Amino acid sequence: MRITLTGATGFLGSRLASALAAHGQELTVLGRRRSPALPSGVRFTSWDSTAGEPPLESLAAADVVIHLAGEPIARRWTAEIKRRIRSSRVDGTSSLVRAMAKLSPPPKTLLSASAIGYYGSRGDEVLTEDSSPGQDFLAELTQDWEAAADAAAQYGIRVVKLRTGIVLAREGGALAQMLLPFRLGLGGRLASGEHWMSWIHLDDAIGLMLFALNSERVRGPMNVTAPNPVRNEEFTRELARALHRPAVFPLPAIGVRVMFGEMADFILASQRVQPRVAEAAGYRFRFRELRGALEQIFSGP
Repeated sequence: MRITLTGATGFLGSRLASALAAHGQELTVLGRRRSPALPSGVRFTSWDSTAGEPPLESLAAADVVIHLAGEPIARRWTAEIKRRIRSSRVDGTSSLVRAMAKLSPPPKTLLSASAIGYYGSRGDEVLTEDSSPGQDFLAELTQDWEAAADAAAQYGIRVVKLRTGIVLAREGGALAQMLLPFRLGLGGRLASGEHWMSWIHLDDAIGLMLFALNSERVRGPMNVTAPNPVRNEEFTRELARALHRPAVFPLPAIGVRVMFGEMADFILASQRVQPRVAEAAGYRFRFRELRGALEQIFSGP
């Protein structure tokens, strides 16, 4: 299979590029600069997702396009940062789809990154792919981001929107940012600890992308989360247990807001998400429970 991938230098994209190469796929990567970590044999084409359409030759032979590129979200938001986040995701996806539409025939499939931020903060409500969207900045951004990807469907392209939760891995992502205070014995719950966290082990995140790549029955939104979300208090307890450290220093909500500003709404959002589409299509999770996932991350091979 011939695949074009954007965002291959990111946390998820770099692991996905390695997995695709290991599976013998013919891979082309689009990005601002070539990473020395790319597997051998991978072709590279320069593209800035905020500067217009990618070169058509990078897409012309592709059976599948996987679009993961975008400005990082997990940092303090300013007006300029929010503008760049929106531009890289919404405008970048629109530019990519316009280029795909110029091909005859176009690629058969577009897998496009999205986020469970689509749902907003919903308390204890169980959220599936059929749930309504939220109304905060990230929810509205994600709706526009997905709409840009959905435009590809009018050209006969199968579109899968990867609504990804908190990806757990020692080497990157949200978990890596949490480790220092916990290893110093300074970790603790955030605010009341009652908000739900929808997590997924990195291996299952990659597994679900490969599954969606090869499963024609998967279309539209797909939650990339494990089947058993947990409250922040349980997440904190299990992380401390996996690290053999205490977790006795809670950070009150006001402290989160002082440290992170508006992005505190994203950090404290309660999202109890279920991967109904993936399970109905037959995906089998390697890590369904948080304890087993963390044990593998910190003590497994």
